Amino acid sequence: MINQLSWKVGGQQGEGIESTGEIFSVALNRLGYYLYGYRHFSSRIKGGHTNNKIRVSTTQVRSISDDLDILVAFDQETIDLNYKELHDKGVIIADAKFKPVKPEDTNAAMYAVPFTELATELGTSLMKNMVAVGATCAVLNLDINVFEEVVQEIFGRKGQQVVDKNMEAIKAGFDFMKENLEGTTELMELEKADGKKRLFMIGNDAIALGALAAGCRFMAAYPITPASEIMEYLIKKLPPLGGAVIQTEDEIAAVTMAIGANYGGVRALTASAGPGLALKMEAIGLAGMTETPLVIVDTQRGGPSTGLPTKQEQSDLMAMIYGTHGEIPKIVMAPSTVQEAFYDTAEAFNLAEEYQCPVIVLSDLQLSLGKQTVEPLEFDKVEVRRGNLQTGELPELDGKNYFKRYELTENGVSPRVIPGMKHGIHHVTGVEHDETGKPSESAVNRKAQMDKRFRKIENIKFNTPVHINAPHEEADLLIVGFNSTRGVIEEAMGRLEKDGLKVNHAQIRLIHPFPTDEVLPLVKSAKKIAVVENNATGQLANIMKMNVGHADKIHKMLKYDGNPFLPHEIQTNCKELF
Repeated sequence: MINQLSWKVGGQQGEGIESTGEIFSVALNRLGYYLYGYRHFSSRIKGGHTNNKIRVSTTQVRSISDDLDILVAFDQETIDLNYKELHDKGVIIADAKFKPVKPEDTNAAMYAVPFTELATELGTSLMKNMVAVGATCAVLNLDINVFEEVVQEIFGRKGQQVVDKNMEAIKAGFDFMKENLEGTTELMELEKADGKKRLFMIGNDAIALGALAAGCRFMAAYPITPASEIMEYLIKKLPPLGGAVIQTEDEIAAVTMAIGANYGGVRALTASAGPGLALKMEAIGLAGMTETPLVIVDTQRGGPSTGLPTKQEQSDLMAMIYGTHGEIPKIVMAPSTVQEAFYDTAEAFNLAEEYQCPVIVLSDLQLSLGKQTVEPLEFDKVEVRRGNLQTGELPELDGKNYFKRYELTENGVSPRVIPGMKHGIHHVTGVEHDETGKPSESAVNRKAQMDKRFRKIENIKFNTPVHINAPHEEADLLIVGFNSTRGVIEEAMGRLEKDGLKVNHAQIRLIHPFPTDEVLPLVKSAKKIAVVENNATGQLANIMKMNVGHADKIHKMLKYDGNPFLPHEIQTNCKELF
């Protein structure tokens, strides 16, 4: 019996690889297992190698594994590209159609199963992915009936005959594999899970759901990988709630529409990836200057330019903090799990209105598209706070002056009104302005308004700006990360502790303003700091040096080949520091 399994399915894009992984993982999720999935896919609509690696466990997992137990291959390329991940007792289950060749330098067992032939005999070769699922069940000694509910949900609308045929395909794969396994390979039977019902979702869906829970009722966006699922989710969910999604002609239109909606009092957001955020920068500056609340989601991917649009990277930090020309206050947050993506997105709308500034929810491809087991979300934890939004009757104006929309206040937050409110008339412009919004180039006014805007975020209230796991008062090593690296760091941390090192961990959840007060004591108490990030220049490490000093202690641990970190990579690189 094993308590953890690593399973991967691969083939050509458009061959049903994603649906194979989805059916397999959803069924296991229903049994109560914890799962973590990561898709490697090509930046083409059809064709090019793709694979889906899924980790199954009886306990919480938040990263992909170093090795592989089972590889399901729909073509030879899948074997050639992925077989080295298999351990000595691993299993390759390959479609007999392409006459698979087992590499000489692996001890893994290989079985040629006629996925395509068996599926065709049942009516269509499209069901070959179901045959593959059945073959996997045989290796795991898993009851195929656990898939019936999932198959019914997916194919039920096509009629019971289609459901029955797909279940027959699973059984055909199971029976064929079972017959060929006898006496040749040790079964990888999973320990039973706890049976509890949990969500299984990608980060983008959690972001979209968090926006809904916060009262967002408008989204303007232009499709882009890996952010499009946020828009696709809200296209289905917003209209029944009286909201709308507009697919704009470009990213500039998207962000300016979102600004307009927020100015009108509607909670709105826009979402994109690096290239789209570059186009949005001037308008983000407009939101900062006009002090209009705005929530922007940036799902980081490989850059620059078109770069690696379907691969993991974390290289937008500096752009999100300093990308606008001129200087404006902004908040940049970075959830590290799918669950945090839900709660943080909901909170982003509160912060945007309380501090009247742009709030950027920073994600990355691994977090946005990786599918994770999530404990049930607590919607009663989501609150709506609208800040200094005037809802009562406003004082009557004397006819000569406008409403002081940009009043110089002690905390920097001015009173805000919705257009059309009686006695709330004021001017709005992207040029520097006085308290009523009228353009002003006065040096005294300029300094006063700049100081006022930046006072807003001097004492920002953000729940858990750093996720801290610090069992040691004095540590040999402090590992720091952000976004999706949390899980892999936690796993590497456990291994390093077994190696005899005292290790603390800090996952930065508020990138800007940087939580110096929370991070500095951890830095001071550690002999060395390893900053783990998916970029080439060590952007988070550089931000830390700017805010907490101790540059001599800080070591950059970088990976920028388009792939996420593996636990053994962090373990090995950290040990090399000593």
